[in-house]
Order: sequence, then structure tokens, then C-alpha cells
Amino acid sequence: MKKLYWVGSSKKDLMLLPESVRRDFGHGLHLAQTGLKHDQAKPLKGFGSAGVLEIISSGKGSTYRAVYTVKIQNAVYVLHCFQKKSKSGIATPKHDIELIRNRLKEAQVHAEENRR
Repeated sequence: MKKLYWVGSSKKDLMLLPESVRRDFGHGLHLAQTGLKHDQAKPLKGFGSAGVLEIISSGKGSTYRAVYTVKIQNAVYVLHCFQKKSKSGIATPKHDIELIRNRLKEAQVHAEENRR
């Protein structure tokens, strides 16, 4: 089973989401740890093929996303958990994309330091 790492405030942010969404994301992350993929997981656009994935869940009239990567060593890094508030359709808001990019870099540094 792959080890699970939380980057930045991703775990704290997850805990603020509705319970049903937390359970859904927890299940999806557990599947990722075992090498499987949640049926609602898909590659996040702008991050290459399947390097960064997102799970989409709905609850209480809103849409929520958990973004993670499994492409760093033998681990799952949770990069961001949030309620989607974009008013421009299904696109992920720009500030969330920037946060994910920065946290992906943090995850890569963490993995490199742990490899040594």
C-alpha cells in the first residue's frame, strides 16, 4: 500500500467538507493507495496525462474536489481539497490551479528529501 501524504492545508480543508464528501474522498484516496482508481477520478487538465488526478463529489447542493498525485515515488500526495465555486462552468478556478501547482512542487521536494 502506498503511503499517504497531505500537502499544505489539504487535510484541514478536507475536514471542513460535508461528511458524505469526506467519506467519498477517503474511499477514493484509499483506492489510490492500493493502486486502483475511484470511478469519479479523472486527470486534472493542464497537468499532463494522468500525473495529477481529481475526484469530484457532490453534496449539499455543491461540488467538491480532491486533487492528488500518485506519480511521485511509491506514495499518494493529496494536494488540495476544496468546494468548487467557479462561475465559469466546469473549469477549475485559476487560484486553485496555482495552489495545486505550488503544492505539487512541494510534494516533489518532499519526495526527493525522503529519498536521500
